[in-house]
Amino acid sequence: RDSMKTCPYVKSCGGCQKLLYPYEKQLQQKQSDIEKLMAPYGKCAPILGMEEPYNYRNKAIATFAPAGKGKFTLGIYAKNSHHVVPIKDCLIQDESLNQVMESVAAAAAECHLPAYDEDRHSGLLRHVVLRSSRKTGEVLCTIVTSQPNFPGSSNFVKALRKRSPQVSTVVQNINPAKTSAVLSPYFKVLYGSGYIVDELCGLQFSLSSRSFYQVNPTQTEKLYRKAIEMAELNGTESVLDTYCGIG
Repeated sequence: RDSMKTCPYVKSCGGCQKLLYPYEKQLQQKQSDIEKLMAPYGKCAPILGMEEPYNYRNKAIATFAPAGKGKFTLGIYAKNSHHVVPIKDCLIQDESLNQVMESVAAAAAECHLPAYDEDRHSGLLRHVVLRSSRKTGEVLCTIVTSQPNFPGSSNFVKALRKRSPQVSTVVQNINPAKTSAVLSPYFKVLYGSGYIVDELCGLQFSLSSRSFYQVNPTQTEKLYRKAIEMAELNGTESVLDTYCGIG
């Protein structure tokens, strides 16, 4: 496999911290760190890494920021700042999400929707949250606005789906608060069902905008199957799930 790809945003984006190192080196460092932490308690098995550690993430979040003269930037906050770095092709996000993110920006520009200015507390569009289904290929798009009124929302949905028909549902999240939190408790379905369906370990899950769901489905299945294997269950036990974010 290609053990290292170059990310043009790695020094400015506040997301990934280790993409400057080959994946094999990343695993070696993590193995060393966990062995030091767990040394008083026992030996550690080798880390089960990914075959292809790119474009796996099934969730993407981006922020709108004014760019002057009615334009905006859509991207990710730079490290330790509120400066938004425009990201066109993230190496860890599902490639479909990268394409949909470009469509969101194009549709918003086509509809002349203003970005939210967090200093002046004016404007409409704050964030966009995307989720993809590995099973169906469908994408859930959540648009975070600063107010309930979303003028031209139907035109935005049409423009978005024309560019990215895999977007099967669009949801508006209304977040007027002066906060760094992306989502508020207030949602409105603009198109579709408001959720997508994915499959993990043979089970189906309905995913809404606020659902907790592991962002790396490939490694999640590997982790869950390894946990089941190590539990050595024979079918007669009662199993207690003491923490669960979905279901």
